[in-house]
Amino acid sequence: MDITRNLSLSDVERVLYHHEPIHLPAAEREHIAACYDFLQAFSVGKVIYGINTGFGPMAQWRIDDLHLRELQYNIIRSHAVGAGRPLPEICVRAAMLARLQTFVQARSGVHPQVVELLIDLLNRGITPIVPEHGSVGASGDLVQLAHIALALIGEGEVLYRGERRDTASVLESEHLQPLRIGIREGLAVTNGTAVMTGIGLVNLLQARRLFSWSLVSSVLMNEIASSYDDFLSDTLNRLKHHPGQRTVAARMRRCAQGSRCLLQREVTLYRNPGDNPTFQHKVQPYYSLRCTPQILGPVLDTLDHAERILLEELNAVDDNPIVDPESRNVYHGGNFHGDYVSFEMDKLKIAVTKMTLLAERQLNYLFHDRINGILPPFVNLGTLGLNYGLQAAQFTATSTTAESQTLSNPMYIHTIPNNNDNQDIVSMGTNSALLCRHVIENAGQVLAIQLLALAQAVDSLSIADRLAPATRSLYDRVRALVPLFRDDTPKYREIEQLQTLLFATDPETAA
Repeated sequence: MDITRNLSLSDVERVLYHHEPIHLPAAEREHIAACYDFLQAFSVGKVIYGINTGFGPMAQWRIDDLHLRELQYNIIRSHAVGAGRPLPEICVRAAMLARLQTFVQARSGVHPQVVELLIDLLNRGITPIVPEHGSVGASGDLVQLAHIALALIGEGEVLYRGERRDTASVLESEHLQPLRIGIREGLAVTNGTAVMTGIGLVNLLQARRLFSWSLVSSVLMNEIASSYDDFLSDTLNRLKHHPGQRTVAARMRRCAQGSRCLLQREVTLYRNPGDNPTFQHKVQPYYSLRCTPQILGPVLDTLDHAERILLEELNAVDDNPIVDPESRNVYHGGNFHGDYVSFEMDKLKIAVTKMTLLAERQLNYLFHDRINGILPPFVNLGTLGLNYGLQAAQFTATSTTAESQTLSNPMYIHTIPNNNDNQDIVSMGTNSALLCRHVIENAGQVLAIQLLALAQAVDSLSIADRLAPATRSLYDRVRALVPLFRDDTPKYREIEQLQTLLFATDPETAA
């Protein structure tokens, strides 16, 4: 895949999940080289931040020409001070792609070798070890990006073929030369929103997959309950003007096509209602079933908005200063500030938590025999009292959902001045993205338990052959991993397998 100035979410997915090799077109290399040459000439005899000055509050000190290259190495080495567990490999790769994408815009003044080496590392599966903690999200992700930059200069550690190794030996084995820093590269690599943007893109891709599972699962929930199908009607949902709700209802209608479980109100209650004073079957089901378009609609709108913001950030120039050969100037500002990503990650984690709450409430419906009136307690297909079905699995789902509720408090507003108050208001964007990632992982665990319960409910009612093709496909995929069970056995491995399935595939596409 050629790296261009405007990558799509599908481009990102191909690189991160399918390891598609990337290439730098000759025209893009020329633009990058031209920007580098312009900066080399323009900087002579001028004071430019981070080229011949110190960094941050030390910008008031001018650096002697003899030490300009040393200055760039110093910012990398001094800022490689992250702590905590290493970021997941896919998140670091996403951050590298985001940093690369900024440089492709040809406004950073870096040598083309920076871009070419980043591409080599991505294509050859050489991933810097980057600790999760260190960024306040303004002046970018300085600490985490310094760990990526450390690998570019042949220092630090990388993950290579499943092993943690020192960078120098890996580069040597791959016949790659470490980056030779010029007058700008150290600051350019470390100064930007690439880490929060990269994690955010991974979050978005995973959240979209979970959303599809939640949507199809909600159709199956209504089939199990024999709901009336008019809650999905185009007429009803078009009277609300929100695009997310309309789209969710339309997608659920497609998933429900061919179902022999959903009821038609005009047949059962309008045409021949009978004269019974009470009804055994609910005239309207619980909100967690009937209001799915209204609940998942805002989630979808949030996903769509997050995609727009993240792609705008990915394809932007997010460092400082900005080098512009067209106007023949170097501009100083704050494009490294991560508020856009931080705010979006807060909104996304709230939306995912609401999706998790929906799954937890639907689980409660399945488990509570006095509410659903058609299933044994906890969809227990064994001997009641002797066996326990998924009773304990509800504890896991409930506690995990509760954790996500707490984690959904916003990070965007938790700025703390630091850096001698030079960074007096910051975004905390990477923290926001990491918390969002945690919430998404929690959602996968709750949805995995829901899948177990749904399959058990289908077998309890013997309705597999009456399901819509889309929901039958979901049921079959669950049963391929977890056969029907009556006896009490540990289910933690099955939950983990189902969670892997949730993050790896899209049930609507598969169906």
